[in-house]
Amino acid sequence: MRRPVPVIEVEAEPSKVTERLIAPSAPVADSLLERLRSVCAQVDVDDVSRMEAGRDWWPIAISWAVLGEVPSRPAAVARPSEPGEVAAVLGACNEARVPVTAMAGRSGVCGSSVPAFGGVALDLCALSGITDLDTTSLLAHVLPGTFGPDLEAGLQAQGTTLGHWPQSMDISTVGGWLACRGAGQYSTRYGKIEDMVAGLEVALADGSTVRTGGCGPRSATGGDLTQLFVGSEGTLGIVTGALLRLHPVPPAQARRAFGFGSFEEGLEACRLVMRRGATPAVVRLYDEVESARNFSVEDRCLLVVLDEADAAILDATFQIVDAECVAGGGTPMDEDLVERWLAHRNDVSALAPLYKAGIVVDTIEISARWAALAGIYRDCVSALESVEGTLAASAHQSHAYTDGACLYFTFGGRRPDTESKDQDAWAQSYYEAAWQAVMDAVLERGGSISHHHGIGINRARFMAPALGRGLGLMAAIKDALDPRGILNPGKLGLPSPFGEIHWP
Repeated sequence: MRRPVPVIEVEAEPSKVTERLIAPSAPVADSLLERLRSVCAQVDVDDVSRMEAGRDWWPIAISWAVLGEVPSRPAAVARPSEPGEVAAVLGACNEARVPVTAMAGRSGVCGSSVPAFGGVALDLCALSGITDLDTTSLLAHVLPGTFGPDLEAGLQAQGTTLGHWPQSMDISTVGGWLACRGAGQYSTRYGKIEDMVAGLEVALADGSTVRTGGCGPRSATGGDLTQLFVGSEGTLGIVTGALLRLHPVPPAQARRAFGFGSFEEGLEACRLVMRRGATPAVVRLYDEVESARNFSVEDRCLLVVLDEADAAILDATFQIVDAECVAGGGTPMDEDLVERWLAHRNDVSALAPLYKAGIVVDTIEISARWAALAGIYRDCVSALESVEGTLAASAHQSHAYTDGACLYFTFGGRRPDTESKDQDAWAQSYYEAAWQAVMDAVLERGGSISHHHGIGINRARFMAPALGRGLGLMAAIKDALDPRGILNPGKLGLPSPFGEIHWP
């Protein structure tokens, strides 16, 4: 069974680790522990288990780990081995009014799986595997703790693929993809995870279970309950099984690379490719800073294009790609640049060393319609550069659709006075200021504050301006499904009966 891969080791003995977040922590009484052990395969309360379950890949938490801190620890870690145990754990915690936070790969970068109010961490890694594969209908039933490589290995052995290839592929799970509406790097061909899911099995807060969808395509049986749970980050129910739409393993692949004189020119070429109905799996446009840093391409904005499909579809797709890119001022470049992207696309090894060197870094993905993208790009890069301490601010477009695309901003900053002993306070302040600058610029131009990383703790403070009255509607839905508020409290900007979260 695969286990989560931590971004960095916590530099303290597990018994001496402290918690960074300030929030009321719910204890787990001995009576509840006894009940949990009677219904769940394994329940741990040791220091190591609690420490590791108290963090994910939230970048700012890397600097906390260097100080011997984790965001927040649960009082106990329950590790169910089958879906019925998940429901039983929820029923017991609901009766005891103890919060439950579901987790598996813990690869999220916004604190979504951090147990902010303690209570019980529900580790779903043991719920792994493909339990049914219908190659005729191209559907697979998959358990939520299944890691990406294991899923694809099982599918491709039967000539199928999900087509979902996130950067976190090796360390993330099906349940996490669904919880945060994840996107793979081939999303323009295959869609995001919400396009791939045909039905769900969900354990609710009271210990009951519900099945959604799965009876037939494009069913007209009322509202889409499946999509109600997708993206809810474990606040409405815990996914215990998913019915996923598959594709045959594609027989052919093709690649292109183009250089553009400006990021805006490249965006326009991408828009016109999408407008004509071509959907190559990968359409990634890098600004000049990232083209130079990642590909050693100077004074150009690099566009890498990759597709996999039937040969006839590939030919038609690249006729459109070639025509629109050349007409838009793009210069054909060495296709080995695409191979370079493939070789390094999942490499995040520099993240922890940068934080150890005192450099605060993160990425912020957003989405917007084509008409707003160029302005958002300019405003966000300018806003990041205006934050004191910024060393670099850049962007690329990573997922394209007919109506718009995702922009991925990268920033890095260092305290101007590197001799100061108050590096931790500065890092926190700079991190918050950088995020605030981007979120303000995106909201000002009507964009979405998240494309696929979700909300968690980090983005929670931006949900009210992003959704307006819609946030109240989300709260009402949660109150109906989870009236005691035990499911992943403190996330999505929703009110919590356990109090508020502060991170100093």
